[in-house]
Amino acid sequence: MPGIWQARGAAAGALWPLSLVYRALVAARRVTYRAGWRMSEHPGRPVVVVGNVIAGGAGKTPVVMAVVRHLQARGLQVGIISRGYGRSTRDCRPATPASLASEVGDEPALMARSLASGPAVPIYVARQRIVAARALLTAHPRTDVIVCDDGLQHLALQRDIEICVFNDEGVGNGFLLPAGPLREPWPRAVDLVLHAGARPPPPGGGPAFRLQRALAAHAVKADGTRVPLASLKGQPVHAVAAIARPGDFFAMLREQGLELAHTEPLPDHYDFDSWKRSSDKRYSLVCTEKDAVKLWAAHPDALAVPLQVQLPSAFFAALDARLDALGFIRK
Repeated sequence: MPGIWQARGAAAGALWPLSLVYRALVAARRVTYRAGWRMSEHPGRPVVVVGNVIAGGAGKTPVVMAVVRHLQARGLQVGIISRGYGRSTRDCRPATPASLASEVGDEPALMARSLASGPAVPIYVARQRIVAARALLTAHPRTDVIVCDDGLQHLALQRDIEICVFNDEGVGNGFLLPAGPLREPWPRAVDLVLHAGARPPPPGGGPAFRLQRALAAHAVKADGTRVPLASLKGQPVHAVAAIARPGDFFAMLREQGLELAHTEPLPDHYDFDSWKRSSDKRYSLVCTEKDAVKLWAAHPDALAVPLQVQLPSAFFAALDARLDALGFIRK
């Protein structure tokens, strides 16, 4: 999150008039859907949207996977839909463990690989999420619940449950873009809120639960082999991160006792096509899981360190209660 978004200083104040214009556009867009001038559609299965109201990363994808695993443990058939941000294709297609990030987006590619070890989870990507939902249900008609990765602001898809995720900076200075980090005014009605750190968002958007984020104690190679992070201690590491908050990743690596000889923050969703690796062969290359799905093709020795989230049991109980109250889960 840019520094000017964390406080209501002079720079944020100078941009505040533009944020009022942005606020008006957001409100006008919602009116067009409520008035029926723009069409929205429900796919006919319960839809759980996991998203955020701030620009930048909030840890949505690990939350999506945690929610999916929980619903599977209930015996439900779960599918995932996503826009597939950053991909070079424009059609609707499934994301599989063999899919390239350039074809389906880095986050769907990551989820397809990470969830492959458990019960099957169909994942479909499309620019319009309702198109992805239709394709998913056509191919997998026994799907009980659809989880949408991101999309709180994608009003063309009707949803039943909204989960809003915040990182440890909450709503920052509380201004809308570009003066602050908010994509839409907060608080707003959502069903459940998850937040990291000790700075929860202002109340009013639904019951809030604290999530814990930490790096796993191991890294993963391209062939699935696990490498204990402890084995990298005392070795020079080249850490690269093309995520919204790369500094968080680097800080977590240091907390694990790694010596970061070189840190390389890159833009979120960077494709790595033109990326040049350090020529120093002493450095172990360490990256995020999201980056690994793009790096492994050219650098199979790259070590991906998974980000793990822990969600309180009270959150899952609240999610289950809302799902059960819908009354149209397939049995």
